[in-house]
Amino acid sequence: MSTTASGKNGTWRNWGGNVVARPAREVTPASVEELAAAVRRAAEDGLKVKAVGTGHSFTAIAATDGVLIRPQLLTGIRSIDREAMTVTVEAGTPLRRLNVALAREGLSLTNMGDIMEQTVSGATSTGTHGTGRESASIAAQIKGLELVTADGSVLTCSEKGTEEERALFAAARIGLGALGIVTAITFAVEPIFLLTAREEPMPFDRVLAEFDQHWAENEHFEFYWFPHTGSTNTKRNNRSAGPEKPIGQLSGWFEDELLSNGAFQVANWVGRAVPATIPAVARISSRALSARTYTDIPYKVYTSPRRVRFVEMEYAVPRAALVDTLRELKAMVDRSKLRISFPVEVRTAPADDITLSTASGRDSAYVAVHMFKGTPYQAYFTAAERIFTAHEGRPHWGKVHTRDAAYFAEVYPRFGEFTALRDRLDPDRRFQNDYLRRVLGA
Repeated sequence: MSTTASGKNGTWRNWGGNVVARPAREVTPASVEELAAAVRRAAEDGLKVKAVGTGHSFTAIAATDGVLIRPQLLTGIRSIDREAMTVTVEAGTPLRRLNVALAREGLSLTNMGDIMEQTVSGATSTGTHGTGRESASIAAQIKGLELVTADGSVLTCSEKGTEEERALFAAARIGLGALGIVTAITFAVEPIFLLTAREEPMPFDRVLAEFDQHWAENEHFEFYWFPHTGSTNTKRNNRSAGPEKPIGQLSGWFEDELLSNGAFQVANWVGRAVPATIPAVARISSRALSARTYTDIPYKVYTSPRRVRFVEMEYAVPRAALVDTLRELKAMVDRSKLRISFPVEVRTAPADDITLSTASGRDSAYVAVHMFKGTPYQAYFTAAERIFTAHEGRPHWGKVHTRDAAYFAEVYPRFGEFTALRDRLDPDRRFQNDYLRRVLGA
């Protein structure tokens, strides 16, 4: 099954199926020059411009009724600098292709998210992240950027440039598509390494009681809580001297494909048809996955296939507020009539210096709630969002939320810095759409 967004009769849809757009025209540029020309032509025709990756955002961040730029011809590695330990890659390159190509060169990103279907520019522009004690989001690993701005000029920026370039670099690493269209990204890389993953079921109350300890003792700690149960599945990833011990083909197929995708899909179909069955199914699901340990190269440990389609909301709260946030979330689910068939995912990130990063200036914990595609999610997400915002939560830019510019000005100390930069780079709002108007202000 393809995970790219589908387009029929000039209609574009995202992966989750909850966003639809009808652009006036679509452009698939084969070079940066062609992309710049498409932006200038859109300005002449009075049209807005948005670039779209694989449609993995659940917000309308990439939707437009103007010119839709598809970057699938802007792919591949431009250069590898082994002295500086960086790789420069075209913006439309899928993370999967980057990870495989780097591994072939004996290199790897330090940290990554839990899927790799997105393009590098789509993933970084929305703040995609994994989990880590010291290592942060994919955008935090960026060393340089190239982007086409509203007047069709090509800008480059890095942490080493002029003061103006450094301000642009701080903002554009997670630029929401508001400052320009990213055409190339330079990432920091390191020699490929091995990770040992230990997955283990654990009671919800124990995980919360020991959370600080698990966070401190592991380079990468995350867990999934199954609503309607007191059960979680924990995952600890730590660097390893080896040897490689990948998941066996049969057990990998059984746990990752049959249980996590196939049987889970069926359980969700049943739950959608008969919601009353969900708590019982959740109890079975939470017991189906057993403890396992394996050692492999990073992308084979960090990422896993996600074939069951869903809609998602995720908030970053201060790490110190995580335990209270989760206790409140569980209490809310327990006393409600909600029936939640998807586990709640919990990860962490250290503070970073990116202007609109969800971890900007504070150590963060992420809580992600999901609902099966096609089931009503508003009641659950609204109740969860009330809890997240009470803790000054910052929503993931590519996931469902109802916040606006007034809220972001309160929870992001550098919000004004970003909007001032946007005023300078895109005064006519060439890259504006309804979503950006809401989250950044008009």
